[in-house]
Amino acid sequence: MAMAISISSTASLLFPRAQKKVSANLSQTSSYPVSFPAQKSHSLELSTKPPAAAAAAEHICKVTTNSNITTTTTAENEAERTKNNIEEQTERRRLSEAWPELHGQDDWVGLLDPMDPLLRSELIRYGEMAQACYDAFDFDPFSKYCGSCRFTRRNFFESLAMMTHHDYDVSRYLYATSNINLPNFFKKSRWPKVWSKNANWIGYVAVSTDEASKTLGRRDITIAWRGTVTRLEWIADMMDFLKPISGNKIPCPDPSVKVESGFVDLYTDKDETCRFCKYSVREQILSEVKRLIEMYPGEEMSITITGHSLGAALAILSAYDIAETGINISGNGRVVPLSVLSFSGPRVGNVRFRERLEALGVKVLRVVNVHDVVPKSPGLVFNENAAPMLMKIAEGLPWCYSHVGVELELDHKKSPFLKPSNDPVCSHNLEALLHLLDGYHGKGQRFVLSSGRDPALVNKACDFLKDHYLVPPFWRQDQNKGMIRGNDGRWVQPERPKLDDHPSDMHHYLNYIGLHL
Repeated sequence: MAMAISISSTASLLFPRAQKKVSANLSQTSSYPVSFPAQKSHSLELSTKPPAAAAAAEHICKVTTNSNITTTTTAENEAERTKNNIEEQTERRRLSEAWPELHGQDDWVGLLDPMDPLLRSELIRYGEMAQACYDAFDFDPFSKYCGSCRFTRRNFFESLAMMTHHDYDVSRYLYATSNINLPNFFKKSRWPKVWSKNANWIGYVAVSTDEASKTLGRRDITIAWRGTVTRLEWIADMMDFLKPISGNKIPCPDPSVKVESGFVDLYTDKDETCRFCKYSVREQILSEVKRLIEMYPGEEMSITITGHSLGAALAILSAYDIAETGINISGNGRVVPLSVLSFSGPRVGNVRFRERLEALGVKVLRVVNVHDVVPKSPGLVFNENAAPMLMKIAEGLPWCYSHVGVELELDHKKSPFLKPSNDPVCSHNLEALLHLLDGYHGKGQRFVLSSGRDPALVNKACDFLKDHYLVPPFWRQDQNKGMIRGNDGRWVQPERPKLDDHPSDMHHYLNYIGLHL
């Protein structure tokens, strides 16, 4: 017990401000002797109380006229609530006014060092939307639903115990064919009869609700891509070669614009015999974005694409495709701003690809851990850090890559919570990266968690927290691994609701955007 008190005291020094207590759903964990600061939600705070504080206070005071202490306390509480409401409204106005800047209008100049608090909050929020892809993915080969999403589309965020993004509606799921050679990315069930033999769930498209749009200052379409679950062997699978992006029927006026062949194959391949991947991921994305843009004519809108690891590469590739095909141009000719907020992503294409992406106005902010090997791949030798003369000579080689956009580099060895480990899986972990974002204030500045985001989340799928915090590694799991006890006393895997495949009007939108089947 003495050890627990000492650790708690140490933790309190790292959080000089009292944190507003928000209940964190850690129902799948035990109680630990060490208490982390209360976790602040990064969902949009939308609910407000009606402005009747004065009347309520007056009523309470009448009931407690015989107690001056109670009356004083009530007045102080009401004053504090009023102050919090004012601060909350001020923050909302700032977000609604500052969103173009936070979305990369000026390439995030002046927002990264020192770190802008609103940008940090938005990065964590979108990072959590990417993390939701991991939390919702069924990667258990003993499950008959392995490779699918564990939850229905309409209850997606509500079903995730660690998520509170109820201010977005998931409009569709994304599926990719597992026929291409990516054995370390796709997951398949051992069951003889499964939900799909050739498809894997790979992400989702969501749109902000009416209330959320008021807070954001625009209607936001978010595309979240799933990355790799744990292992990093997929890097070797992808270290193939660059090829012209136009070779996969993605429009491009410059044949010298090239991307990694594995990324573009994953993005464009389909299996017409499969109910879920009879359309390519590309066709699913383009038709859905066009449908949503047409659904909200005249509204201020944005498109934000996020992803981690391999999902970050797909985020950049899909952003290019949306901009190049003009899907982000509304019916009145207005261009919808398009940004990528990626986490721990690899290089995607060559220098020409980067130049074309910039010319199209796509904004990219890449958040990376300096010790992570994935952002250094592919293109270990010939990349944007090489001498310009060397890059000019190697420009035509199929291994000459270049990162795109703006990079925010973090260092997990600056966090007092994390082990100074060189484990590549830990360095690549998304929850750890969101933890680093929460404590980052600028280069050379002390690491202090700004929102009190629970550090226990780091160990959800790895062993990265220092042992004296007594948080078990790999602690997140389904109760009884999804098994339930039937009426006959036997333990079985329950049937899940039928999975959505594709909307009935997909043909209409594919024809509308010129992708004739």
